[in-house]
Amino acid sequence: MKYISSLLLLMSLLSNAHAVPKPHVISFGKVTPVKWVAGSDESKTLNLKVRALYVDARLKEHTIGSPHDVTDRLFVVRRAFRLNDNLPEESGIQSRWYWERGGWLLVDRLTGRVSQINLPEFDPFYSAANWYRDYIAYCGVSDDGKKLYAIVAQLGRRKPVLKKLLGEAAGEDAPDSECLAPRWQRGPTRVSFEPEHGQALTFSVKGHIVDVVNDAEEEEASE
Repeated sequence: MKYISSLLLLMSLLSNAHAVPKPHVISFGKVTPVKWVAGSDESKTLNLKVRALYVDARLKEHTIGSPHDVTDRLFVVRRAFRLNDNLPEESGIQSRWYWERGGWLLVDRLTGRVSQINLPEFDPFYSAANWYRDYIAYCGVSDDGKKLYAIVAQLGRRKPVLKKLLGEAAGEDAPDSECLAPRWQRGPTRVSFEPEHGQALTFSVKGHIVDVVNDAEEEEASE
């Protein structure tokens, strides 16, 4: 009987041990400067600082910029990747690779999972983004490259909280970004967009509802 009790106790301890999740180690590598082809003109390159993202010492992705903590468990960081620039007939020749800026990654410190975030109308070249809490704001570009939108998206929601037409996009002749990275403020939560061509707009964000802030509201807020 004593043997059976000891065996049951051992099995219970082993079961509880397996139930405890294994902690994951999330880390970044050293900063590596690389050349980034800015736009369609391959002769124009800009400096890009890339860092490797490791989960349990295994390389998962390459990243650029600083991560943003959404919660004490989740953070986001922008992705970078290399593309093979070889033509089909150049398959036997030494590979040509170049770096590209990508979208955003969501990293879970508890599970070690790294996933890409689907952001509507996000353009890796033109969209300069800013995070606040679990919101991201940026100027989005339509698929045909002709329209510019003010976009506010929230993690966990498939559709954007805000999608407002700002005007026409400038196309390939535009600078690095179609508009400056939107500016956030708290109390009340607001976000301001300043497109290169067009009117600057400020929006009030209340949960899943976004309203345009008019001049009268701006005057009241400043008093």
